[in-house]
Amino acid sequence: MRLSDHDAMTFDAKQFLSTVGASPGVYRMLDAQGNTLYVGKAKRLNARLASYFRGRLNAKTQAMVGRIADINITVTRSEIEALLLEQTLIKSLRPPYNILLRDDKSYPFVFVTDRHAFPALEYKRARQRKSDGRYLGPYPSSGAVRESLALMQKIFRIRSCEDSVFAHRSRPCLQYQIGRCSAPCVDYISEADYRRDLEHAVMCLEGKSEHVTQALTDAMEQASQALDFEEAARLRDQIQQLRTLQQRQFVDTEGGDADIFALAQRPGGLSVAILSVRDGRLLGARHHTPPNDLDLAPATLLANVVGQYYLAQPHDIPAEVITSHALTDDQLLQNALSQQAGKHIRLTHQVRGHRAQWQDLAVTNAEQHLTSTLASRQQMSTRFAALQKALGLEHTPKRLECFDISHSHGEATVASCVVFDPDGPRKSDYRRFNITGVAAGDDYAAMQQALTRRLKRITTDAGTAPDVLVVDGGKGQLNMARNVLETLGIGSITLLGVAKGTTRKAGLETLFLDTPEHPLALDATSPALHLVQHIRDESHRFAIAGHRAARDKTRRTSTLQEIPGIGAKRRRELLRFFGGLQGVKKAGRSELARVPGISEALAEIIYQSLHG
Repeated sequence: MRLSDHDAMTFDAKQFLSTVGASPGVYRMLDAQGNTLYVGKAKRLNARLASYFRGRLNAKTQAMVGRIADINITVTRSEIEALLLEQTLIKSLRPPYNILLRDDKSYPFVFVTDRHAFPALEYKRARQRKSDGRYLGPYPSSGAVRESLALMQKIFRIRSCEDSVFAHRSRPCLQYQIGRCSAPCVDYISEADYRRDLEHAVMCLEGKSEHVTQALTDAMEQASQALDFEEAARLRDQIQQLRTLQQRQFVDTEGGDADIFALAQRPGGLSVAILSVRDGRLLGARHHTPPNDLDLAPATLLANVVGQYYLAQPHDIPAEVITSHALTDDQLLQNALSQQAGKHIRLTHQVRGHRAQWQDLAVTNAEQHLTSTLASRQQMSTRFAALQKALGLEHTPKRLECFDISHSHGEATVASCVVFDPDGPRKSDYRRFNITGVAAGDDYAAMQQALTRRLKRITTDAGTAPDVLVVDGGKGQLNMARNVLETLGIGSITLLGVAKGTTRKAGLETLFLDTPEHPLALDATSPALHLVQHIRDESHRFAIAGHRAARDKTRRTSTLQEIPGIGAKRRRELLRFFGGLQGVKKAGRSELARVPGISEALAEIIYQSLHG
């Protein structure tokens, strides 16, 4: 097995950026020899990476960008996780364009003194042997400490000034004015109340924020009952900020060592992502694109990858190996891994909780890598040339359009039109058509309406004509498309119908060129067939997304009272847990499932009801 390599060529930033999503993650910039130039993190990968290729850059950054031959990305669940992974990769890879710190084995701490009546939360680089106070940590980086301190200051208004400054204040400073300090220096808060807030902050830093949230929730209800609504509102804001903190901490509070293998496969390519998790933290991701000349099933292919990764190469085997698919001979492989490691190894694909999140993350990374690989300009050009030869065209087609219909028993019928050119998907030209005035479930009439609305623009010189028009649906839809072209007097477009095989398996499709009387036989390994499958699948995805959005728009509700399964007790628990309806709306599925009485299935219903 070998890692996929790109030939040395000018890096196509525009094409690459079109495949990158808005998730948080880490990116590695590589030169033509595959060496890492730079490792960075991003809250939104697409925006951060785009900044390197747009706007003005300094001379050194321009020099680095000029050496880029490829960019590898790893999607993470949060920006905090991306930060931890970034530091791990910088330490192990030592890229030339990153700032490299000497490895002095000292880690930062948070220190709380016992000597002061109003202690501050202090940043310390190393633990002192003799000290009158508590050390919290260590933390993975100075940035993590400073972010934690800033958050505690914002939520609990703990002072951040030096003792010498504190002792000489006669009036509150700017931190008090902006709500970041309770001004103990001028006795605006009692020592007991300050100690209570400080203890809450320390508990949060120790990972006990759930206990603090419960105490604040009780205090908020008491303040509300006492008609002290200003205090209740302040406590509500603290609760909502703590929920955000708990969501960030969730990345690191779930322990465990595991490697996660995920397979993504589409016509023309596959990708295997391997994520390494140690002590509950994501350390890195690897991507492999092994050949599948024998067309092995995913269960067999992934089993071969796992076996080769551990049994043929010197890789440390963690206590748990998680896969995206059930593997063939999984018990045999588990026994072999256990023997190799000298301890019991658990090999599984059925996981829950935070392990299921790891599994989902590995699948996301595999899909992302595969999308980037399939959309590369060189491969797309090869596919277009193969399609020209297969269809017997005089020139290589410059524009392909594919139409598909999606609905649920006739409800919210939507037609999609996706466009490919030799650079790959041209998403700016994608279109959806809301179908009206046709009988429910009449796909032929829906296709006729969509094609007519699209192709009419060509007759008025208001649109660009496709060289090849791909219709998903077989003979009937192909005939409908032919009738629309004849009615509009358009004869310069090549028609291609795609009918699924009897088993609906990729590679067994039947293609029809212009008319049902001209079936086109292509080998399952043909790049031309892969291109047709790619645009068909993209059209199908785009149609389904549009249909679901249209359907959910009519079903969406915005209040807890209207959600099935949410009675007065559960509604009260939700509002208590998140400090109000806005906190509930901001919560993710996993956060909702942590509320007492809310299962994962009910959390999904709540999330869909509030967000569609």
